[in-house]
Formats: sequence, structure tokens, C-alpha cells
Amino acid sequence: HVLKCCQKVLAWVPVAFIALVVAWSYYAYVVELCLCSPNSYLYFIAVVYLVVFHLSFFMFVWSYWKTIFTSPASPSNEFCLSKADKEQYEKEERPESQQEILRRAAKDLPIYTTTASRAIRYCDRCQLIKPDRCHHCSACDICVLKMDHHCPWVNNCVGFSNYKFFLLFLMYSLLYCLFVAATVLQYFIKFWTNELPDVQNATHAKFHVLFLFFVAAMFFISILSLFSYHCWLVSKNRSTIETFRAPTFRNGPDKNGFSLGCSKNLREVFGDEKKYWLLPIFTSLGDGCNFPTRLVIMDPEQVTVPSQNEPAKSSVTNQSFPTRPLSESQNRLLSSDCQWVESGPEEESVKTG
Repeated sequence: HVLKCCQKVLAWVPVAFIALVVAWSYYAYVVELCLCSPNSYLYFIAVVYLVVFHLSFFMFVWSYWKTIFTSPASPSNEFCLSKADKEQYEKEERPESQQEILRRAAKDLPIYTTTASRAIRYCDRCQLIKPDRCHHCSACDICVLKMDHHCPWVNNCVGFSNYKFFLLFLMYSLLYCLFVAATVLQYFIKFWTNELPDVQNATHAKFHVLFLFFVAAMFFISILSLFSYHCWLVSKNRSTIETFRAPTFRNGPDKNGFSLGCSKNLREVFGDEKKYWLLPIFTSLGDGCNFPTRLVIMDPEQVTVPSQNEPAKSSVTNQSFPTRPLSESQNRLLSSDCQWVESGPEEESVKTG
């Protein structure tokens, strides 16, 4: 118990470090640079700098706060085994029998992915059937919907509930660092070459301005690569976990199984109303438990192809998947140009997979 308490306390060290750096940067920029401007003709420029600085600072802190304190979304109760199934599952020793229990429990659930061995994804720790794109976080000790990764800099899991906030946090921190570095650059050069008159204590101000530029530039370079990577993930509708381990569908692993096109992938994260895209307000589509996927949305003309090709039919029926379609609100990304294909009685009778 003491060890767990120590781990929880130490987990906040990176967050405290970021908070101290941000607080110091606020003091260095506002007090040392803008309010102590050496020349009167720079007062107007300082006011403009302060307005833009506080706007970017506020949006950065707001999105960072939302990323930290938004609880990771967990699967709903429908994914938990019933008391009878749970007792029977724990009594069974053979994996085949356990999988049969999980198949019966998951037959009406909107699940389209399995493990690499074609087994139902089940979390023994949380004792529930994992929805698509859901993974167990060892740090948080819970199953997280559409888990991307556990970020130590926010001491939280980045997943369905706060992925938009995390992206905005990266974007606004990038803009914050870029603005600070760009506006401090001229004073950095003047302080470095000793061309700027004394500002109260020249040595004291010089230290803050020089160090502020180096810190802003360093964070800008490091955040730029991370933000670019996550922008690429959003365009492909992938998580960090899915990049390293592609989800397995009925046709096998497919890293692009959830990709609906760049525009629809963007809307799935940021929502339909563009006026809320830049605000750290939750607008992501769906419920995090099921997602539109191009692998279960087929052209009606292609449905007859497997019936004419016996090998293809056997490979498809080797794995049984639930056939319940997504609701209109959860599937509206596909309602414009795709059609859901219901499984026939022959597929519904398959019990293996």
C-alpha cells in the first residue's frame, strides 16, 4: 500500500515539472520582458505581445488541464459477463470452453476485432469483454476505450474521452512555444550582443530572456515531431497501439480497418461542428465502444462473390462476428455513401470462430 502511494505521488512529478516551467515562462515573458521594457516606444508592441501571449497561454493551460483531469472512459456494463457466465468461466480450465462462453456473451455485442489467434478479447483483470480498440492500461489499472497511450507528462491515459484535448494541448503548446521564441528572438540577439540598455538588473533580465528562448525553442522542436505524428494518426484513424499492432478483423490484421477517409477520420475525433474544433470541449462522435469500419461495410454487389467462391466463403465463416449494426448516431459518418450489409441466416448459425 505504501509503495502504491509513493508511485501515485511520483507520477505527478512530470506534471509538476511542466507546471513550474510554464509558470516561470509566464513570469519571464510578462514581467521581465514586457513590463520592464527599456524604451517607451516599445510599450505599444509590449501590449500587443501581452494580448496574444495571454490568449495562447490560456488556451494552452485550458487544454492541458482538460487532458490531465478528464477521466479515461471505460467499457459500459453490457460488456461485463453476467454472474452466471463469470462463475462458469472461472470454473472452466480449458481455453476452448472459456472461449465458447465468451462467444455466447459477445454474440450481440458490436465487436469486430479479435486477438491474433482469433479469440475473443477478454480482460481477466477487469473481467469484461474488450470492445474494439479498447486496451487495459497497467498504469491506471483499467480498460480504456480507444486507448492511444499512457502519457506520463499528463499522468493520465490518452483515449476516447480526452484524445481531442490531447491534440489541442499539443497544438496550443506548439503555438505558445513558437510565439514566445519568435518574439523573444530579437531581444535574445540584443542581449547576447549587449546592444540592449539596462533593464533594472541587466544580468538578471539577460538570464531570463536567454534561457526563455532556449527553452521555448527546445520544446517547440520536440513537440513539433509529436504533434506531426498524431496528426498523421488522425488522418489514418489509428491509435499509437494500432500502429505497432494492427487490429485483427475477419479478413486478418488490417491497420487501415477503421479508416474512413481523411475528412471523416477528422470528424470522428473533432465532431461535426467546426466551430468547436479549436475548443477543448468534448465533441468526438460515437460512444467509444463501437466504431464504423470499412471492413464490415460492403458494396451490395460484392456480397454474392463469396457464395460463388468456396475458399473465400470458408475463410470468412471461420470466424463468427456479431451482426448488429451501429445505431444511426454512431454510424452517421457512413450514412451518406455506404450501406450496411446484414448477415444471412447461414452466417448467424455459425458458432465457431
